[in-house]
Parts: sequence; C-alpha cells; structure tokens
Amino acid sequence: MSVETPHGEARVLLHVAAEPRAALVLGHGAGGGVGARDLVAVRDAALAERVAVALVEQPYRVAGRRSPAPAPQLDAAWVAVVARLRSRRLRGLPLVAGGRSSGARVACRTAAETGAVAVLCLAFPLQPPRRPPRPPAPIRLDELDAVTVPTLVVQGVNDPFGMPPPGPQRTVVQVAGDHSLRTDLDALTEAARAWLRTVVPGAAAEPSVRSLSR
Repeated sequence: MSVETPHGEARVLLHVAAEPRAALVLGHGAGGGVGARDLVAVRDAALAERVAVALVEQPYRVAGRRSPAPAPQLDAAWVAVVARLRSRRLRGLPLVAGGRSSGARVACRTAAETGAVAVLCLAFPLQPPRRPPRPPAPIRLDELDAVTVPTLVVQGVNDPFGMPPPGPQRTVVQVAGDHSLRTDLDALTEAARAWLRTVVPGAAAEPSVRSLSR
C-alpha cells in the first residue's frame, strides 16, 4: 500500500497473521531497503508470534534516491505512515516500533509520538566509525536513553558502529557478525521471538499467515 506523507509517498508491505495480537512496524537502513535479511528474519519471527508486520519504505527510497533524507523528514514521514496504519489496517493493535540502523533511530526518536509499547532495534548505529584524522563523531546514546518503553537491541559483536549498553528498560543481545547482522540469523530470530513474548500479550506460535500488499 502507498501512504502520502509530508515528504512524499511512502510504501508499506503488510503481512497479517491470523488473529494478530499486536503490530510490528519496521523501517530500513539508510542505504538499504525492506528486503534486508535481518528485517526479513524479524518479520518471520514476529509472524510466528501472531504479530502483524508492516515493512515501511521511506519516501526517499520510493523516489529512487539512495542518500537518506534529513532526520526531521524521516521522522515526519514515519509518524504519518504509522498514523495511517493505526487508523486502518492495524487499528486497535498494540504497536511495537522498530527497524535496522537508521530505521532503528527513527523508531526511537518517535516512540512516544507514535504510542509504541516497545521498540526493537537492529544494528543500532551508536557512533559512526572514526575516520582519522577526523575526531570521533558524537555518540547517539541519548536517542536510546530517551525511549521509556521496553527496548531490544540486537547488535553484531563486530559492529564498527559500536555496542550500546543495556539499560533499565533496554535489553542488548549480542550476536555473531557485524553491522549487517547476516552471520547468525538464527540467533537474531530467537532473540526477537523471545523478547516479543515478553512485550506482546498472549503471543502464540504457528499462525496461518497472509501477505497483503497493494
């Protein structure tokens, strides 16, 4: 489905489990798309727990651009998409927001505005890798710390963007691999499923699944 936002058309691929208990809305990384292997793995993990999944493609990607839009535009487009989904296809379902890398940052920054009950971060880019002789880039821990609902961060042990620390509401699971999270998708899937069972009321396994896209 297509959604008009303040910054252009976004695209959503919606997967609905039978009698879903909640909804998981996922955003992509800065230079990638919704077909990233870690996003697909989490999608399948969520569907197995009777959680509907919406994969959101930001307007700049729909328009064919690889360079991401500024953060305020990403956030505004994301909020518009989530509002549309919650008013229609995902109405009444508790919302878990999330994404990989840049998409995880967007989900964190907008968690309160979208009414998310939890946030799922894949490969959160804590700090851009240092490129000498430039000084280290500012750390982005404040975006994670600002989230007041349960948060899962799945991070590769060799991620050059760093390792976020756990927090009072934040669980950090380290898996083999780097920022792509492709090395151990089984560990990623298990981490996501186990966490979803703690934040989604009545999650249950083995649904029948149908994919809706238009």
